[in-house]
Amino acid sequence: MGSVTQSLTVSDIIERRSLSRFQIWTVALCGLVLVLDGFDSQLINYTAPSIAETLHVPVARFGPIFASSLIGLMIAAMATGPVADLWGRKWPVICSIFSFAVFSLATPQVKSFDELLVLRFLTGLGLGGAMPNVVALAAEYIPRRLLPILVPVLFIGMPLGGTISGFASAVMIPRWGWHSVFYVGGVLPLVISLLLIILLPESIQFLAAQGRNVQEARRILTRISPEFAMADVGLAASPPDRSHKGVPVVRLFTEGRAVGTVLLWLPYFMNLLLIYFTGSWLPALLRGDGMSVSAASTATAFISFGGIFGCLGEGYLIKWRGAGSVLLAEYALAGLFLGLLALLSISFSVVLALTFAVGFMIIGAQGGLNALAAGFYPTSVRSTGVGWALGVGRIGSIVGPLLGGMFLSSFGWKPSQMLLFGTFVAGCACVSILLSNLARGHASAYTREPKLVSMESQEDTRA
Repeated sequence: MGSVTQSLTVSDIIERRSLSRFQIWTVALCGLVLVLDGFDSQLINYTAPSIAETLHVPVARFGPIFASSLIGLMIAAMATGPVADLWGRKWPVICSIFSFAVFSLATPQVKSFDELLVLRFLTGLGLGGAMPNVVALAAEYIPRRLLPILVPVLFIGMPLGGTISGFASAVMIPRWGWHSVFYVGGVLPLVISLLLIILLPESIQFLAAQGRNVQEARRILTRISPEFAMADVGLAASPPDRSHKGVPVVRLFTEGRAVGTVLLWLPYFMNLLLIYFTGSWLPALLRGDGMSVSAASTATAFISFGGIFGCLGEGYLIKWRGAGSVLLAEYALAGLFLGLLALLSISFSVVLALTFAVGFMIIGAQGGLNALAAGFYPTSVRSTGVGWALGVGRIGSIVGPLLGGMFLSSFGWKPSQMLLFGTFVAGCACVSILLSNLARGHASAYTREPKLVSMESQEDTRA
């Protein structure tokens, strides 16, 4: 009798199989979390004109309100990533959802501008903790060959949630007031957070890499690969790896990842500045141009609606033409469409078409960036890498609404001037992609995972 031992990583097992129902279900749950995230994060944009009337505050002063939740998002995205890389993805996600559910439910009770400012910051903390950990968890159940396609598809949840939020606001605010939309935005994630305690698995790659809860890791791996249960397979933690010691954030700049990290951060910053500048102020700008609350909410919702299709097609476009070319074209076209929206006197149907096209470009580009980040970092720092990329991007998302408020209140800009500024930002995003393309060859490839699973098969041999 002889013995042949084949050593495989958990990644190897996932790579060699087609997606199982368990993996699809897990990714779908992560997508559901992003729907909730998109719904709640966009609520303030649609409700701002109505809240301003209730609180007797000019909507031009709402820049700090928009920015406060984004500051919370940035802090939480950067802080929870390292926590998740040390302690797991599942519970940070659940705690984050529960948190923004509670603060959304509290928002209708506000009596002053300052109370709203604080509650939006606290809501942002919850929203920011969910996204990077959901991306990391989902990416660790997806074969690497499918990451460029499935991660952007996963991010359909964000614009879908934003679309639902816009349409819900358009219907509910005229009938029941802005308070009703926040109640929906609080009750749904509260219920879902309780269900995820039962339904959402921990990352199998995290469990294996940490050597914790081996029985749980074996149970999950059996659901991914049924033949695993019938084979003589041992699951064991990897030997200590010095390269995995220390602060996770520092590792974003070691092992050849420094240039790649910076090149991810630049387009993240510009893209989120563009998304949040446009999304935060467009309802108020259209309202100022004479549109009804319902029409302005519907037009802005078409940005998220277009983003759904952008995320669906982004992965296929990247595999066809490459990330650099696709992102460059998307930002150029986004600038063109924003310019047309600013300069032309057009009908409501054309406004819908242009906002749809803008959403397709800029939200689709965000899905592409998220796929690049998820594929670039290894399991041991993936939540940290995605979280810090999103966190740096959130600086752009904070700057965008604040600039809009300054342009309106201090400079008295017209809606057309605001939209032309969006065109300028899209041009800056093009430049950041060009810089990234020039230095692309200096970034390291995805770091290989340690071997964690040993699969042993017995072969009979005859003398």
